[in-house]
Amino acid sequence: MLKIGVFDSGLGGLTVVKSLSQIIKNTELFYIADTKNAPYGEKTTEQILQYSLDITHYFIKNHQIDALVVACNTATSVAIKTLRKKYPELIIVGTEPAVKPAIEQTKTAKVGVLATPATLRGDKYQVLVKKLSNIKEVKLFEQACPGLVEHIENGTLENKESLILLEAWLNPMKKADVDTIVLGCTHYPLASKIIKKIMATDVVLLDSSKAIAKRLLTLLLETGHKNEGELYSKFYTTGKIDEKFVENLIRSSIEFIAL
Repeated sequence: MLKIGVFDSGLGGLTVVKSLSQIIKNTELFYIADTKNAPYGEKTTEQILQYSLDITHYFIKNHQIDALVVACNTATSVAIKTLRKKYPELIIVGTEPAVKPAIEQTKTAKVGVLATPATLRGDKYQVLVKKLSNIKEVKLFEQACPGLVEHIENGTLENKESLILLEAWLNPMKKADVDTIVLGCTHYPLASKIIKKIMATDVVLLDSSKAIAKRLLTLLLETGHKNEGELYSKFYTTGKIDEKFVENLIRSSIEFIAL
């Protein structure tokens, strides 16, 4: 039975876990919500890299993982190259904003991108956008969303302060006839209902969770993995977390660990 480590700064990576659990079998999955250091999107690159290295080391030392999923756009942008260089024996899958499918399917040629400040300013995102600019001419409405992760983690999305922030970020996209929005942080799908309500249109919201699951399964099958049987999950947090929210989302308990 293969062992998979998955991590994010908090609850967002659970959207990836949900997609993984739908198609990957015969594995043990270990998830770490690094809530002690959340949100990553507002930390320095040096801090994010160290968090990523510490968590990966924990997975290898304590669970002998065969594969690692960096279920965080920000951590992927900062740390994926270093992790692959340091652990060449590991299957490592990162998270990339779903800009390509958004560009391919937009009908108005206007695409919104919601992401953390660190993701938008990161080299990985900038290179991706430059590479995809040749597909077709599309105007991107990029919006950093500082504080949104905290509102999601704290369950305060429907508070007045949260709604004011979201409306300020989304109204320019609404007025510009944006028809597709990239959710460039694994937390943001948890805000989908409110985003659609504010946009008040048939806007398409795209995230990367299903693509990550499919990519990991492909890599596992290439190693001879037999994708039959059960997937067993264990969830950990490094700090405070809304346990009821987690239990409702993944139907499992979560344990505290110190890294």
